[in-house]
Amino acid sequence: MGLNSKIKSLIFAGCSIVTIGALAGFASSRQNEKKCENVSIKIDNEYNNYFIGEDEVRDLLTREGERKLEGLPNQIIDLKNLEKRIEAHSFVKEADVFRGLDGNIHVSIKQNRPIARIIRPDQDVYIDSEGNILPLSDRYTARVIPIMKSSAGKAFGRDFFQDSTGQAYLSLLQFIENDQFWKAQLAQMQIDAKGKVSFLPQVGEHTIEFGEPEQTEEKFKKLMTFYKEVLPVMGWDKYKRVNVEYEDQIICE
Repeated sequence: MGLNSKIKSLIFAGCSIVTIGALAGFASSRQNEKKCENVSIKIDNEYNNYFIGEDEVRDLLTREGERKLEGLPNQIIDLKNLEKRIEAHSFVKEADVFRGLDGNIHVSIKQNRPIARIIRPDQDVYIDSEGNILPLSDRYTARVIPIMKSSAGKAFGRDFFQDSTGQAYLSLLQFIENDQFWKAQLAQMQIDAKGKVSFLPQVGEHTIEFGEPEQTEEKFKKLMTFYKEVLPVMGWDKYKRVNVEYEDQIICE
């Protein structure tokens, strides 16, 4: 390609960029001239659990109805500020507030989802899949595994599931949450003063002694062997205790 052709190509590319920029600026300007006539809200709905409802979102957007968005010019609506207000809600994991081509406001919300309920003397709380503490909800009661902890052990502080010790318990809870069978079968999780885990099942009279929250997959494989090969033969009420804590063995009593 000759020098003149290169120059022409550069000029054409530069003009194209300027044209696209001008069109984008024009479109943005036209958007700002419009008024918001409607606010649409979409809440991510996992397992039909609504921990925050549309009315609550509208209250957050309008400061309890004091500042309605409908009828306001687009240029005075601060979308980022609206997102921050919604994300301040405990059960909102992520919010996206944006303006449609018609000038109306659209809100998309992803909820925080509890995976366990911590039983405490004062007030129970939930934890989500990232180990964050969530309050109980007046709108919905999550069907998640409850956890009881020995009073002699380390208390469940707000940061318990964030350190290296707590992360092991969080990984165990994540495994249970993501396994359809164990999520349905395990009725309660208990942590003793030494940090060892045991479970009470939905079906059967036995206590499952799991031990430290480690080698999770291997221990549940052993437990599944007990459920598939031992209980159908011996009966669901035969044993009061099954221990999968130790490597390469299952202890049944």
